[in-house]
Amino acid sequence: MRIHHEPLPEITRYLKANQKSSLEEMRPEYESCLRLIRRFKPVTPETRILEIGTGTGWFPLMAKLDGLSVSGIEISPQLLEFSMEWGRQHGVVPDITLANLEEHPVGESLYDVVVANSVFEHIERWELALGRLAAALKPGGILYFCSTNKFSPISYEYPMLFYGWMPDGIRYRFRMWRAGAEVMKLGIDFNQFRCSELRRAFRRAGFSTIFDRVDLVDTDRLSAWKARLLRAARRSALLKWPILTFCDATVFVCVK
Repeated sequence: MRIHHEPLPEITRYLKANQKSSLEEMRPEYESCLRLIRRFKPVTPETRILEIGTGTGWFPLMAKLDGLSVSGIEISPQLLEFSMEWGRQHGVVPDITLANLEEHPVGESLYDVVVANSVFEHIERWELALGRLAAALKPGGILYFCSTNKFSPISYEYPMLFYGWMPDGIRYRFRMWRAGAEVMKLGIDFNQFRCSELRRAFRRAGFSTIFDRVDLVDTDRLSAWKARLLRAARRSALLKWPILTFCDATVFVCVK
């Protein structure tokens, strides 16, 4: 991957689809993310948070408006420009750097929290990037990770049944056929992840404790039967495996 300064069709389409969104529309996702993080670490104005792949910039923008310290890295100049304009409309300047995580040094033992929300599927050398983020976290720091799940019947990357089940090469050719060859510059999901694959990678990167989606779901927010199922899955690998294999996303909180 590299930074492309020319407008890219896939990013233009994404921005067109999101140009009428408001920050308040993102508040439920913003608060859900912070609520999950706070289960493992207090979030105060002194907490140093890094977001990888800021997209339209809603997370660092809302954090700054709330007085929190969130910096970000974004590889797309188009998305960065959109974030800055959105910030100007709200009277703030988001702290976002134009950079490619595969090449950009993010330091060592600097951050309390790293947020990687719907971005690692787009990072070609993702294990290299993961190692950089692990090094950037302080001891006891946490990584919030959300990305694709290969065997989800419906993928949020492309609205087609069993899209993620395709072998990588076939999936790439399909997307180039549908969107043009430039989708491979930025916008393609290089990776459709499996939970077991990610768990091993988190261990190799140096994370000591790993919580998966079944571990993280707040059963108090579920219906009675779903809560019973989740509690049973936490006790049984046989029940946990199909939930993690076929759910719509891979979600982890990893503690360094």
